Amino acid sequence: MSTSPHDQEDELAGTEQPFVAHLVELRDRLIKAIIAVAVVAAVLAVYPGPAALYDIMAAPLVATLPKGATLIATSVISPFIVPLKILLMASFLIALPVVLWQVWSFVAPGLYSHEKKLVLPLVVSSTLLFFVGVAFCYFFVFGQVFRFIQGFAPKSITAAPDIEAYLSFVLTMFLAFGCAFEVPIVVVVLARMGIVPIEKLKEFRGYFIVLAFIIAAIITPPDVVSQLALAVPMVILYEVGILSAGFFIKHTKAPEDSAEEAAKP
Repeated sequence: MSTSPHDQEDELAGTEQPFVAHLVELRDRLIKAIIAVAVVAAVLAVYPGPAALYDIMAAPLVATLPKGATLIATSVISPFIVPLKILLMASFLIALPVVLWQVWSFVAPGLYSHEKKLVLPLVVSSTLLFFVGVAFCYFFVFGQVFRFIQGFAPKSITAAPDIEAYLSFVLTMFLAFGCAFEVPIVVVVLARMGIVPIEKLKEFRGYFIVLAFIIAAIITPPDVVSQLALAVPMVILYEVGILSAGFFIKHTKAPEDSAEEAAKP
């Protein structure tokens, strides 16, 4: 049966407006997220200020340096650029809940109720776990690693790390530990999507222990302290992910899946 040009126009009628409306909403959400980051940046710029933020970030290293030693800047513009980068990074992390809420508000209307039960807990828990990983790295790992490294420094050497090199090291470690603490989320998603059954994940436990130590050896500095500090939490969080997967699967099933299971003899 052929379709006239008039009928084709009727089928397409109204499709452009919803698409434009979604683009407008996306724009508004992005603007709100950017405003949130900008507001936090403005507040942090006033108090405690970019320089003080860098001092806070450098505190674990400075505490282990010899008396009177400080970090140095080998570039003319480093004293300005590096604190500014710290300001932007801190602003984004503090405003991250608002940014994620805008993303969720844009996506949620198109999801079914069981999909919302799946996505929202993952978004919240992954954000919290990332922050926990960063905090664990800053408050525990840095102090142990820097003391371990300074303990090997010869007496004839005065440590004076470069501020840009230290910033790069901190960002790498924050990212490594933040992502490592996402292991339970990865395990839950793999099990919930049916990619890897829970029983297979349990069987893979021994291999994951080896994999965790390999990843830690590659990412962290070449010292035992930081490698253990990354690998051991990954192994523990893998077990947490396996325990959480069964509970999560049970409470995020689609209605038709629950009905099928109820109908089974």
